[in-house]
Amino acid sequence: MLFDLPDHDTLYRALLDRDPAYDGHVFVGVTSTGVFCRLTCAARKPLLENTRFYDSVAACFEAGFRPCLRCRPLDLVGQREPLVSALLRALEDEPERVWSEDDLVRLGHDPSTVRRAFKRHLGLTFLDMARLRRAGRGMDRVVAGASVIDAQHAAGYDSGSGFRDAIVRLLGECPADLRGREWLKADWIETAIGNMLAVGDERSIHLLEFFDRTALPTELKRLRTATRSTVTFGRTPAIDAIEAELREYFAGTRCRFETPLTLHGSAFTKAVWDELVAIPPGSTRSYADIAAAAGRHTAVRAVARANGANQLAIVIPCHRVIGADGSLTGYGGGLWRKDWLLRHERRFA
Repeated sequence: MLFDLPDHDTLYRALLDRDPAYDGHVFVGVTSTGVFCRLTCAARKPLLENTRFYDSVAACFEAGFRPCLRCRPLDLVGQREPLVSALLRALEDEPERVWSEDDLVRLGHDPSTVRRAFKRHLGLTFLDMARLRRAGRGMDRVVAGASVIDAQHAAGYDSGSGFRDAIVRLLGECPADLRGREWLKADWIETAIGNMLAVGDERSIHLLEFFDRTALPTELKRLRTATRSTVTFGRTPAIDAIEAELREYFAGTRCRFETPLTLHGSAFTKAVWDELVAIPPGSTRSYADIAAAAGRHTAVRAVARANGANQLAIVIPCHRVIGADGSLTGYGGGLWRKDWLLRHERRFA
């Protein structure tokens, strides 16, 4: 029952709400136009009686529908818009540049179009991303021993208070407190179901979470305490490796991950995480199953807490744990993502 498509009314409501829960897994055929779309399509919504729902592109074609030119259902789910890709390349090509809306206009872009595209794909605007990158470079200089004023100027901030505020918002610490300390790097990773934050050192990944998880700030604070370090924006070989593996996972060509991980938890918590990794892709287990496998038959609640403490989403697959009655249970990234991941793994397992 877990993987059966919802009823027609539920899917129609998801279509009206542009709900991303089934994006890439459910498509709507519109009998009045003859096209099929993603449920997130921005086109005018059809009447209920003019909709047919299908679980694959092939089924849409077999029913005689053609792909929508607006939402492009044949494209990979989560594929970047060309505008976003081009500006991200420009940002990497000119890391010292202080970007403004005038720069976007000179490049032939409408600032409002750019703002909407970046919010849609990354959850923040292009100019916000540029400012975060500049703050990250400034933090690198402070940690390396540079003065705060030198780091401020290198990051392109005219105001010392603006630079300090940017860093405090990111890390919860003042620039002067960072000098001479070891640090972890953090960067964005785009996925088909939302952007993730990866935190790692040169060799391993310490945290991988969805950006919109409400507990993310608390998890970052806990990670800083556990590692006695700070977190700054940037790239490491470990982040590059996990990004490549996630790309293969979402393409359906990888089921397991090989990037080294650094786990922060008690011996029991780590034992639970080991059992999660052992669940075959496309399968699920209950909390009681995990407790029994970990040798603690009566520790169902402790298993649930350990499951919730997982800071490595997807890689340590806590989404494969469901209720004893087969129902979906809590997931920090949102139940719609849990449902999406289980459907995805069942399809490619």
